[in-house]
Amino acid sequence: MGIHTPIKQLSDHQILSPDNRTYNRLLRALRCLGERGFPLLKDLWRTLQRVTPSPGGIGDIARAALDLTHFEHNHLPAIR
Repeated sequence: MGIHTPIKQLSDHQILSPDNRTYNRLLRALRCLGERGFPLLKDLWRTLQRVTPSPGGIGDIARAALDLTHFEHNHLPAIR
């Protein structure tokens, strides 16, 4: 796990290698799931606004709610 950041294109306008472009494409695909899910969470899961467990507990609840929302809207990734 950890934080994954996209690979930036070099300043002298060289094209990224196919491996680096694929890596960036995969990161975009993963990020879009979260970006689609957060508005759904905000609208559909009002309970999260009143939750008071530890930050780790809130993260677990938010991940579970996001998975349920993606399942409900058929936006689950092909490979988990």
